[in-house]
Amino acid sequence: MFKFWFSIPLWQRVIGALIIGTLFGWIWKEFALFGGASPESIKWIGDLFIKAIKMLIVPLIFFSLVSGIAALGDLKKLGNVGGKALMIFGGTAAISVSLGLTLATITQPGVGLNVALPDGAEVPEPATTTAVDMILSMVTDNPVATMAEGQVLPLIIFALLFGISVLMAGKEALPIVKAMDAGSAVMQRMTMIVMELAPFGVFALMVWVAGTLEPAVLLGLLQIIGLNYLGCFIIILLVYPAIIKFIAKLPIIDFYRGIVDAQVVAFSTASSNAALPVTLRCVQRNLGVSRSVSSFVVALGATINMNGTAMYLGLVAVFGAQVYGIDLTWTSYVLIALTATLGSVGAAGIPGSGLIMLTLVLTSIGVPLETVALVAGINHIMDMMRTATNVTGDATVAVAVGRMAGEIDVEEYVSADDI
Repeated sequence: MFKFWFSIPLWQRVIGALIIGTLFGWIWKEFALFGGASPESIKWIGDLFIKAIKMLIVPLIFFSLVSGIAALGDLKKLGNVGGKALMIFGGTAAISVSLGLTLATITQPGVGLNVALPDGAEVPEPATTTAVDMILSMVTDNPVATMAEGQVLPLIIFALLFGISVLMAGKEALPIVKAMDAGSAVMQRMTMIVMELAPFGVFALMVWVAGTLEPAVLLGLLQIIGLNYLGCFIIILLVYPAIIKFIAKLPIIDFYRGIVDAQVVAFSTASSNAALPVTLRCVQRNLGVSRSVSSFVVALGATINMNGTAMYLGLVAVFGAQVYGIDLTWTSYVLIALTATLGSVGAAGIPGSGLIMLTLVLTSIGVPLETVALVAGINHIMDMMRTATNVTGDATVAVAVGRMAGEIDVEEYVSADDI
């Protein structure tokens, strides 16, 4: 039995759990199974899976980034790889925000929509984070506390500085380089162990999602859900393939075969951080990107490359303005674009973080924060798709940068369908 189970590719087991969990959750809710117990009673299994995979994040980011930077060999190569990655990250973010604004402006999903706030929803306080606060928060005054608290962005900044310092130290730092390489290898093996829990965790999460959503809320906001998915599909099926085709100059189908595990985990957990270990494994083992480039680009992208979130923030901001009859000027659109980009960069890679950053965007253009409560009931459904978009973008940029830097095994890339 175990032999048969492990003979099925992981992504197929996860998709099967996704489908079965959704159906089971709906049946549980409709027919009041198990004495009328809530489907939420099984959610702890999904929470256990997410906790297990989040356990990997801090050590994986630190070891992978430092090891990846050290493997680049010199500072000139680091600047070359990092510059290319940041350029593509910035370009795709601008496209994503513009797409969200365009979709909402053309279709006008909020015009004439009269939807009450979901039961129990609370309107959060306005975001008070300024640009200066955001910059200051990127540098930690206590790396140990940062690791303990799981603050990803300052951790990445510290790991970058640590890795650069290792390069500058040269031969004197060789023992540290070996330790970082060993730590990275160990974390990759631990990732493989934890990922075997994925089918069970995904099943429990989907039972909870399908069994607790309110149909009235879904019907009332179906159009905004559809636009969120449409925008993400455009990014995944048009923007990213264009990068693979014209910048990386590699087959598109092989890319999606190689990244499917990470996409499924990202979609089901709605967490870029949770999918990070899987994304790294897919990019390195399935798509043939060197460890030095993939560790650096993917870990960096998991924090600052949030294209799905950027598109969502622009879309919902215009939607909220339409719902409450607020006329937006060109200045408003520029402010949305800027704050949505910054908000997507600052968003933590965990479920629900987009709602927190949405308050920043809404406040900048004077749209009532009741918009946040309005979409809170359907946020998880949208979060799942835009997280899959974010993770696909991380892999896309890693492949493109790896190709430009000559750090990709093309033969391994085109054999991704064997995984």
